[in-house]
Amino acid sequence: MNIKSGDKVIIIAGKDKGKKGKVLQVFPKRGLVSVEGLNLLIKHMRPRREGEKGQRIEFPAPLNSSNLMVVCPKCAKQARVGYKILESKKKVRICKKCKEVID
Repeated sequence: MNIKSGDKVIIIAGKDKGKKGKVLQVFPKRGLVSVEGLNLLIKHMRPRREGEKGQRIEFPAPLNSSNLMVVCPKCAKQARVGYKILESKKKVRICKKCKEVID
């Protein structure tokens, strides 16, 4: 998976298409990503004790990672992610458009 938590991403498919946000959580085994403020769902919570009111909790539900693209911090465009090995034997992510390091 080429998306990490903290990346800025844009949604390319679904009800929030075209919106940008920051990645909160990544679930690599399931291929899901949770993005801040996008794909919001409402969960209705029952009151726990007598006299307490019920609540509506709004939370960002995970999206499939195939519906997201990383926004390059250098060129500020959505870009595919490539990999490059530096002289120090470190593997880094690069933007396929401007060839700059994303990490």
